[in-house]
Amino acid sequence: MNRAAYAKERTIVSHRGKDLAAVIPIEDLRLLERLAREEMDRLDLEDARAALAEPGDNIPLEVVKKELGL
Repeated sequence: MNRAAYAKERTIVSHRGKDLAAVIPIEDLRLLERLAREEMDRLDLEDARAALAEPGDNIPLEVVKKELGL
């Protein structure tokens, strides 16, 4: 863990030749989490744009909630 924390090394943990986990610097984890959030945001934006581009009327959320009894 010290090598990850101080030397910024990444270490693969394996068992019987199969990679199971990794010990990485916390900065790497934070970066991976941020990149994952940004990718999800990008995909959500693409989906929203595609939905808005579909033909037909867009139904306001409040109307949908009322129809569903929410």
